[in-house]
Amino acid sequence: MTLPLSILDLAHVGDDGIAESFRASVDLAQKAEGWGYKRIWFAEHHNMPSIASSATSVLIAHVAANTKSIRLGAGGIMLPNHSPLQIAEQFGTLETLHPGRIDLGLGRAPGSDQNTMRALRRDPMAADTFPSDVQELQAYFAGQTRISGVNAYPGKDTNVPLYILGSSLFGARLAAALGLPYSFASHFAPQALEDAVRIYRREFKPSEVLAEPYVIAGVNAIVADTQEEADKLALTARRNRVVSLVGRGQTFTDAEMDLLLDSPAGQQVNTMFSYAAIGTPAVAREYLEKFAVKADADELIVATQVTDRTAWIRSYELLAGVMELTPSV
Repeated sequence: MTLPLSILDLAHVGDDGIAESFRASVDLAQKAEGWGYKRIWFAEHHNMPSIASSATSVLIAHVAANTKSIRLGAGGIMLPNHSPLQIAEQFGTLETLHPGRIDLGLGRAPGSDQNTMRALRRDPMAADTFPSDVQELQAYFAGQTRISGVNAYPGKDTNVPLYILGSSLFGARLAAALGLPYSFASHFAPQALEDAVRIYRREFKPSEVLAEPYVIAGVNAIVADTQEEADKLALTARRNRVVSLVGRGQTFTDAEMDLLLDSPAGQQVNTMFSYAAIGTPAVAREYLEKFAVKADADELIVATQVTDRTAWIRSYELLAGVMELTPSV
């Protein structure tokens, strides 16, 4: 398999706390750089006690300062939560500090619940202006502002590469119309993957930044030395996910969590794991090769939904080995 392989770091907060989550993200990035992964992305989520990447650009800066060559970015920034100018300034700063290493993936979902949206002072109608906001942001980076007399400092002329993120046909059509690369969130919202990619490739219009369509597909991967261990880690991941959906702040036994997995919420979790390479390295490689064809992807970005730090790192290490990645350093 020759496709680039990347990482979506969910910045999981375990019992050891948020500070340890940040240390773990740096540790993973340093190792992934040596293993040959192409990029690591962090996602903007708010009011989620299990995820530490809410201040996404700050975390990217920290990890970039502790690595040398691996690309780092947002997968993504929820643009309706911010003004395009502020994001241009933040990512223009990152690109200036770490030239040629910064990506900016953009989504239009809130990344939060209704109460958190209010706390963010988010306009409920902000998603409606997402296409024009993307173009405004792109113009700041290109030094061709759309607002007279207003430029991003830093940001102007940094040409930070943009990626449209999506889990529906809307993002596919927007990425195609703007001639931007497209990343589909099939690691948690798999339903529209094939239709979205088909539409994106069919409707793609070449742009100054991209001559041909480029698709990144998200996929779950839990890789271990034995199939039994991988299956156990996957079951724990599903249990944790269903508790986060319906029982946040509560404590459940394993038996109670398994009952939750049989509930409608559990079926939702199982759907989120529709695309998942779970098993030994050989099993994972075979799965990812088939998934890449199914997704018609140019690159895969892997999310490892494992909370044990050692098993989490080991999963990415085993995957890099079996996929025969080549370090760029």
